Amino acid sequence: MKLHEDRDFTKAERHARFTTGEALRMLRELKGWTQKELSKRSGIQVSNISLLENDKIEIGKKRVLGLANALGVHPAIIMFPEYEEEDIRIAS
Repeated sequence: MKLHEDRDFTKAERHARFTTGEALRMLRELKGWTQKELSKRSGIQVSNISLLENDKIEIGKKRVLGLANALGVHPAIIMFPEYEEEDIRIAS
């Protein structure tokens, strides 16, 4: 099944900018998880998940590794949501 016709696409001139908390929330919601579910999977308290998603506390290395592991993403996706995928691939 073909999702689109073969045609030229124009590269976006601007990209959405996300904070670490917004990226974390988006990744969690894409999984269909509640904060409680992410808490169980990452070992991070629900209250801290909320604070992280609202950019009220710093994420730190230990938390980002636990969250990335739980979400199945590279830690850079959470830490540096403004970077392009290619930049992250080169950095890793």
